[in-house]
Amino acid sequence: MDASYKYGDIELRYSVEGEGDTIILMHGWGCDRTIWANTVPLLKNHYRVVSIDFAGFGLSDEPTAVWGVEEYTRSIEALVAHLGIEYPSFVAHSFGGRVAIVYASRNAVNKLVFADVAGVKPRRTWRYYYKVYSFKAMRYALPLLIGRRKAQMLVEQRRAAAGSSDYNSATPMMRAILSKCVNEDLCHLMPKVKAPVLLFWGDKDTATPISDARKMERLMPNAGLVVAEGAGHYAMLEQAELWRASLKSFLKLD
Repeated sequence: MDASYKYGDIELRYSVEGEGDTIILMHGWGCDRTIWANTVPLLKNHYRVVSIDFAGFGLSDEPTAVWGVEEYTRSIEALVAHLGIEYPSFVAHSFGGRVAIVYASRNAVNKLVFADVAGVKPRRTWRYYYKVYSFKAMRYALPLLIGRRKAQMLVEQRRAAAGSSDYNSATPMMRAILSKCVNEDLCHLMPKVKAPVLLFWGDKDTATPISDARKMERLMPNAGLVVAEGAGHYAMLEQAELWRASLKSFLKLD
């Protein structure tokens, strides 16, 4: 069943399948709830499965202000209250893990499944800072040197060449939101996540490297790690059989 919830001025879209205790599926950046197409059939025979399109993704409205992880978490907290859910479980990928970490650090949850999730601020090399600050200098200095129109064209060319695919494909509002969210370090909240956590990770993940998983395993009191060898950032799709087996074991599915 497809449904919607009005969160302020924003319509959040989601779907509900199955019956029983509630498990909420939260996608990563640049994706939507359809990424769970192969996971929902496994879960809906045991749970009421709620698959969400985050604000700005899928069929949900884009935020009208620059949200951070806190604002995204509040939107999920509001939806959970609207649905009358008291003790949800979560399955999250990438950016969805950020929201799940904040949620679970201050709300009662049953179990958490984290697939290649974000939350550890990436280490920055001197090349990163050179790229960032040279770009900022270029953006502010060029209009004075060659005029606003030509400067804007060159800045956009530089942005397209240097930026990530997620950043380049986003609207200006979602670019600002991505820049805010990606720089939030949630390690200080991880010890507050008391629920059982399954970390499912590709050892070839370059977006959220396996070192992030091992750090989360150390910081979360009740976490265990399953490594999908040879898989990247979408390990739950690349190693689908291992993913299914891990879910069945962790969630105790018949």
